[in-house]
Formats: sequence, structure tokens, C-alpha cells
Amino acid sequence: MKFQPDSLAGANMISRQEPGRVWVGTTMHDSSVLVPWSGEVLHWPVPRFEALNADHFERIVALAPEVVIFGSGRRLRFVHPSLLRALIERRIGVETTRRPPAAPTTCWPASGARCSRHCCSTPTPRRAVDL
Repeated sequence: MKFQPDSLAGANMISRQEPGRVWVGTTMHDSSVLVPWSGEVLHWPVPRFEALNADHFERIVALAPEVVIFGSGRRLRFVHPSLLRALIERRIGVETTRRPPAAPTTCWPASGARCSRHCCSTPTPRRAVDL
């Protein structure tokens, strides 16, 4: 049996993650990012979970996703629904997960040809303190 990694031409696939870093394809990012299914990976100016506000999620709405996979950091933490209002009102689904599992989770929408997904990731600090 021969194993080969999944790949989808033109799709942004999260290929690796470690504390404080995530790789989209072969490009390393060490800050919060928005990862559309294709195109440019965008900086998301969120230094830590507690800094999230409604404007951060309005920026996601502008990208018109069907589903948002939100990586909350090392610990599973849910965003207050008031911050998600813009997404909820437009019937955009939000899945929240800890950041390490968020990486492989983004592969199923891409591999299943779900063309409008975004992954948001808040940074996991490199020090031993959780977000």
C-alpha cells in the first residue's frame, strides 16, 4: 500500500501546525490568519482570544464563506454569540475547535469541494501559558 498526502490544486491546505505557528502549504504564519479555500491567506489582527470583537468577524463576512472553522487556541473556548451576530444573520456556519485539531478539519471542506470555507486561528503563545 502506498500513502500519499491529499492535495487539491489551487486550494489552501493547512499542512502543519505547532505552538505559535501554522503552515498553509509551504508558507509559515506566526500570527492569526484567515485562510480562504483559495487565494491569499490574510492577516487577522487578533493578538489573543480576549481581544476578539465584532469587527474581527465582520471582516470574515466580507469574504462570503459558507462555513467558518474557528481555532480558539490551545483550549476550547467559544466566542460570545454577540460577536458572531454578523455571521449568524447571514446564516454562515461557525465550527469552533482548539487550534491543533482545526488544521486537519480544514481539509474536509476543501477535499469535498466545499468552496467557501475559512479558517480563523488565534495564536497560541510560544510560552507555557494558555490563551
